[in-house]
Amino acid sequence: MLLAVAIVVHDDALLSGMTNPANVIAFLDVTGAWYPALALTMLGAIAVALPAFTVMRSRRVSLLGRPLPEIDRTRDAPLILGSSVFGIGWGLSGICPGPVLQLLASADPRALMFFAGLAVGVYAAQLLHPHTPISVTR
Repeated sequence: MLLAVAIVVHDDALLSGMTNPANVIAFLDVTGAWYPALALTMLGAIAVALPAFTVMRSRRVSLLGRPLPEIDRTRDAPLILGSSVFGIGWGLSGICPGPVLQLLASADPRALMFFAGLAVGVYAAQLLHPHTPISVTR
């Protein structure tokens, strides 16, 4: 099942043009040569995710019966700073973290630099906040 989802996401990224940094930058350029195709990709993702999030929001256990973690809704300086750095890097490079894996396969130097920066950022975050897990474990 996971392989099928990965293939769909991969194909969507290719078809929508998300693997082309110029398309991403053009999508963010709303006052210039705006490229609206990525908005359709976002709308498609929202149409799939919104019903699932709506159903799961009221549940305490997953569909497999496992307890769901509580969602921390605090918005503090590290969250705002990290989100800002992520957004600025994404906007300047035009590379989204998902499609960067596809770009790495093409040995695109921009993807290599982006991935190196992403790895350094994850490592730095763990050094600054070693108590914060990268993923939820049960």
